[in-house]
Amino acid sequence: MEQRVEAVRPAEQSLRLRDLLRPPRRAQLVCASGADVRLDCRPCPCLGSRCKRGQKDQALGRSRGGFSTKIHLKTDFDGHPIAFDLTGGEKGDAPHFPILLGLGPDVDPRAAIGDKGYASKANRQAARERGAIPVIPHKVNEKDRPAFFAKTLYKGRARIEQAVGKIKRFKRIALRCEKTKRNFASFVALAAGFILLKSVHTA
Repeated sequence: MEQRVEAVRPAEQSLRLRDLLRPPRRAQLVCASGADVRLDCRPCPCLGSRCKRGQKDQALGRSRGGFSTKIHLKTDFDGHPIAFDLTGGEKGDAPHFPILLGLGPDVDPRAAIGDKGYASKANRQAARERGAIPVIPHKVNEKDRPAFFAKTLYKGRARIEQAVGKIKRFKRIALRCEKTKRNFASFVALAAGFILLKSVHTA
């Protein structure tokens, strides 16, 4: 039986190896023939995504103050950030209160302090179900308002406002320089981490 041995020159060997290592799209453009050749020079979306880009699901919305993003911040009583969530500027605060209660570490607070934007019977009931006393002021048009309100505890809400002010000292957060919700949330988390590190260092 006759065996045939084919000798491959170094130049031909390197050419074949180059064809194997060539990216698939370029290999298709260079090596394919006929109808398989793609001659399209129009720009296409990155990573093969065919969805349209826009502001949908990017925590952006038009409110009374303009085109903005709301940072729903959750802190402890000392004003240290625990968790946060982002919504568009047109979203209401009250429907987001139960979601904010569930964020962060698995710790049952003794009191939940919020401003009038979170005032509703459903939110107060959600706080009681978690074993927390709701310290949320009642609106003027609310019915069956109780005579007692924990004003001393409510004074601690100023620390939440101070924590928001510290986060907004970062220029990229105050001006909403990031386009996507994921990138903006990353910078908010980074700013909150800096605040926590500073509080531990000065303690």
